[in-house]
Amino acid sequence: MTRTRSRGRRILRWTLGIVGGLLLAGIVGILIYSQVGVMAAEPEPLAAVRDDPDIAITDDSGAIVLAPASGASDTGLVFIPGAKVDPWAYASILSGLVTDDDLTVVITKPWLNLAFFDLRGLSSFTDLAPDVDAWLVGGHSLGGVRACQLAPDADGLVLFASYCANDLSASGLPVLSLSGSEDGLSTPQKIADARPNLPADAIMVEIPGASHASFGDYGPQAGDGTPTATDADVEAVVVTEVGDLAASLR
Repeated sequence: MTRTRSRGRRILRWTLGIVGGLLLAGIVGILIYSQVGVMAAEPEPLAAVRDDPDIAITDDSGAIVLAPASGASDTGLVFIPGAKVDPWAYASILSGLVTDDDLTVVITKPWLNLAFFDLRGLSSFTDLAPDVDAWLVGGHSLGGVRACQLAPDADGLVLFASYCANDLSASGLPVLSLSGSEDGLSTPQKIADARPNLPADAIMVEIPGASHASFGDYGPQAGDGTPTATDADVEAVVVTEVGDLAASLR
């Protein structure tokens, strides 16, 4: 009986050791994956934002805040980056919302560069701009999927080359979906397939010639289509459409 118990303990320790080793290997693998191949912000568009006297920039440990230098802002956007994309890569395409529409834009810094692992609630970011009264939440690619999860706590939702995995069809939220005709990742078909998860009156805008990477300034992305729209073309649509949605909240 003693020998049987001793053998049982050895098997248990051996089993737990294997399970622990697999868990450790998985954690290490995720950490390595999250840090390797992060797509950096292109320097020229970012420099233009940093040099813009009409934009006040706060680089917080959890997010980047772009606000009108005048301080006049009652509407904001919490924006969640795509997987393994430098948050600064979205500063340029969103900057027009600050200068033209007086929005405060909070670009989050997802844990492990992956929005899927970031469990912070919306208030973690809206608290960075306490004077803002109404908030949109949005995101690009995987960041948009996470934004859908946070949308019930916001006043509206904006998707950049993304779609919802959760059902918001009965939420009553104002929703804007911006996509690209040349997107090789969040393809037009994937956008259409996930359309039932959005309210019936969601605004769906497909930008001709835009690819997946057209919604940020981080260079080409593996698996994406070839864009024919210029960065200026895409930014103009973003500023107009998101600005109109934000204006409807005021």
